[in-house]
Amino acid sequence: MKYRSRTEIVEMILQATRSGATKTKIMYRAYLSYTQVKEYLSFLLENDLIKYEEGSQIYRITEKGLHFLQVYGEISDLVTPKPSSKKSF
Repeated sequence: MKYRSRTEIVEMILQATRSGATKTKIMYRAYLSYTQVKEYLSFLLENDLIKYEEGSQIYRITEKGLHFLQVYGEISDLVTPKPSSKKSF
């Protein structure tokens, strides 16, 4: 797997929590070790990007997290090279 930035990893975790996910599911969906997932979940909880539901042990994305995904997607679209429609001869 290629090197991923911290922002890309956060995006993968937030995507995993859109419909609710346990710590284990997040680990597998974001390709992280247990130590890494604990660190990232702590960071995301502190910044109100996700919330934890005690009884069900499920992590869910918050409105702030959804806004992050929207902005991240827009920025990614701006900086991702588009295939050129011009043909070179």
